[in-house]
Amino acid sequence: MTRTSIGRWYIGYGLFLIVCGLVGFASNPAAAKTALMSGATFGILSAVWGFWLLKGGRWPALIAAGLTTLLLCATFSWRSTMSWQAYADGEPKLFAASLITVMLIGSAASIIQLLRSSKAVLQTP
Repeated sequence: MTRTSIGRWYIGYGLFLIVCGLVGFASNPAAAKTALMSGATFGILSAVWGFWLLKGGRWPALIAAGLTTLLLCATFSWRSTMSWQAYADGEPKLFAASLITVMLIGSAASIIQLLRSSKAVLQTP
């Protein structure tokens, strides 16, 4: 994977997070304001890391993207576990649990892509 492709990946990942936040909010506007705020905040931040990687960011961009995405993986792991447990207990959380799980999968895929591209990012242009 090249620096250009990981930059584009992270821009896409950022848009993915924004869309997931919007979908989460649209599914339950009264209770899902945090989905909109976190999706938008971390989506914009991830897109910024993508632009930074495209523009030649090396280890600082790589570390920023990696730490942010690891934080999201941890958060989505915890939130999806809690949502699936609530669903198993009879609460109507199927949509939320599914959406958070999809966001976890997208975040894990982004970490894998970032690791695969780290050599290309750190090379001198």
